[in-house]
Amino acid sequence: MPQKNFIGRRKTSTARLYIQPGNGDFVVNGRELDDYFKTRAHRNLAIFPLELTENNEKFDIKVTVRGGGMTGQSGAIQLALARALDDHDEELHSVLKEHDLLTRDDRMVERKKYGQPGARKKFQFSKR
Repeated sequence: MPQKNFIGRRKTSTARLYIQPGNGDFVVNGRELDDYFKTRAHRNLAIFPLELTENNEKFDIKVTVRGGGMTGQSGAIQLALARALDDHDEELHSVLKEHDLLTRDDRMVERKKYGQPGARKKFQFSKR
């Protein structure tokens, strides 16, 4: 299987993932996964599709991710990885779909409105 490119997005983050058969190397922006994501929660979120389908040591994965913060970036990697595994093996589709890993999470931050301190918050009302 030649190297392929898969895209994943979450919040304002975009991940481009390249996958090929290998021995389990996972590189994010030129750094190892453990170096890039300091918290275990973000690492687990990013590699969840691999663990779910039991493909931990079968692929070399290289990811370029831009924009957003760590939560958005790990979510973008998760979606790109799930799409890559789905493309590799059609039998995994039902398992990935069952865990909602093939669906883009389209929730975004709501914009701030004028005359207010935030998106929903209002300034304190004063009668006098």
